[in-house]
Amino acid sequence: MTIGFSSRAVRSTCVLCVAGLLTLMPAAAAARAGRPDPGPPGGERAAEQSSPLYHSGTQVRLRHGVPGVPGVSALSWVVADAGTGEVLAAHDAHRELPPASTLKTLFALTVLPVLPGGIRHEVSADDLAGIGPGSSLVGVVEGQTYRVSDLWNGVFLNSGNDAVHVLASLAGGWSATASRMQAEARALGARDTHVRSPDGYDAPGQVSSAYDLAVFGMAGLRRPDFARYCSRVDAMFPGRNGDAYGIMNTNRLLTGADGVEPYPGLIGVKNGYTSNAGNTLISAARRDGRSLVVTVMNPQEGGGHAVYEEARSLLDWGFEAAGRVDPVGSLPAAGAPPRQGPQAAPAVARPSGDQSGWPGTGTILGVAALGAGVTALGLRLRLVRDDGR
Repeated sequence: MTIGFSSRAVRSTCVLCVAGLLTLMPAAAAARAGRPDPGPPGGERAAEQSSPLYHSGTQVRLRHGVPGVPGVSALSWVVADAGTGEVLAAHDAHRELPPASTLKTLFALTVLPVLPGGIRHEVSADDLAGIGPGSSLVGVVEGQTYRVSDLWNGVFLNSGNDAVHVLASLAGGWSATASRMQAEARALGARDTHVRSPDGYDAPGQVSSAYDLAVFGMAGLRRPDFARYCSRVDAMFPGRNGDAYGIMNTNRLLTGADGVEPYPGLIGVKNGYTSNAGNTLISAARRDGRSLVVTVMNPQEGGGHAVYEEARSLLDWGFEAAGRVDPVGSLPAAGAPPRQGPQAAPAVARPSGDQSGWPGTGTILGVAALGAGVTALGLRLRLVRDDGR
């Protein structure tokens, strides 16, 4: 990695980069070591599994006069208060099922903190290697330069596996990213999730649960960048020769596309589909000062749009029942602030329109003296000129 810097830029970024590396190194070392996840201590594990959420069937504690939960066909679902983490109702909450592209929420929670949106990267053939056949794509092109923020639009809106591959390559590689995602899931208290393919593409042994997906959705909504991306309806994506084309969020409950009525107050989060997983969805909405997160996995009736209609029914019930049912469990770390990690020492990029004192090579993510440390972390960055255009 060769980077050109002015002496002033070196001085201004050295402290930030060292702090960021010190924050990242323990996690990266643990991921490389591949240590098995010990899980919670025995007593804690037993207490968890005595929760109604580990019981099969629908779990709900209705008070007098509260309507019953709607009949839905999904194999697993959860309705939770996104503010408190209280689970209002659930069905087979911990059933392990393929998550499809809803796993991209965990990918974002893991990678967003280490890749600031202003970085520009020229895509190589290696970045795009190994994309599964039939994958959803946003149209990333080898040899073209993209801002990281554009790639995140491709992930959240178009569910682009090509964008995920490029971001994972920047963040240290496919296998290292999967390992870090696994560690992130455990840190969040999501123990049903086993990551094999960071983009959610079907892979043997890759599973999650409605409970874990609700954890990822709630954690994501506490991050301003995640919340901004997941609620975006449309965006422009860079095309060839400087042209751009429009992309639209594939979450029809957000956009109202294909005859699905948009849900009032919806604030994201992510939908998914594979032939093995069926349709999956993490949705969140806000009404009268209360936010709910609802996860739905693999409806068995009603066709491809059933996942949206079943989520709609569960959101409606949740807003009506909130405060009038006794919770059947809770999501972990409810109400905790987002974990800062490397964000406590963000990388520094040239401000658009203010180029005074910045070296001609553009985006700065480190200094040459720290190159070995970055390499040790497995972070591979190809830096190119960014004139703010």
